[in-house]
Amino acid sequence: MTQHTLITILWAGFLVGCLDLGAASLNFFLLTKKNPVNVLYFIASGLLGKSAFEGGVGIAALGAALHFVIAYSWTALFFLLSSRFSFLATYPILTGIVYGGCIWVVMNIIVLPLSQIGLRPFNPTQALINAGILMVCIGIPLAFIAHK
Repeated sequence: MTQHTLITILWAGFLVGCLDLGAASLNFFLLTKKNPVNVLYFIASGLLGKSAFEGGVGIAALGAALHFVIAYSWTALFFLLSSRFSFLATYPILTGIVYGGCIWVVMNIIVLPLSQIGLRPFNPTQALINAGILMVCIGIPLAFIAHK
C-alpha cells in the first residue's frame, strides 16, 4: 500500500464516517424528536449492552470511536477490493449502491446480532432508509473517490 493510498483511506474514512453519522443522527431525530447523541449510545451498546443508554460523555465518545473504526474498516476494505478489481471504480454509482447494500447486509445480518445489541425487530421502511444512507453516504462516495 502506497503512502498516497493510506492518506486517501484516512481522509475518505473520515468523510464517509461523518456523512453516515450525520445522516443516521438526522434520521433518528426526525423519527423520534430525541437527542441524536442516542445514536452514539446505540453504537456503544454493541459492546456495553443496555447500560450504554445510561449515557454520558464517555459512552458517547466510545460510540463515536467505534463508529469511526467501523467506517475506516469498510473504507480500507473498499480500497483493497478496488485495487484488486479495477472494474469497481469503473461504474461508481452502481458500485457504491451495491457496496452500501453489502454493508447493510453484513452489519444487520452478522455484526449487530453478534453484538450486545442482539436481534431487533425488522422494520422494512427503516431498513430501506438505513440501506439508502449506507449507499449514499458510504458506498457512492468511496466509489467516486476510488474512481478519481
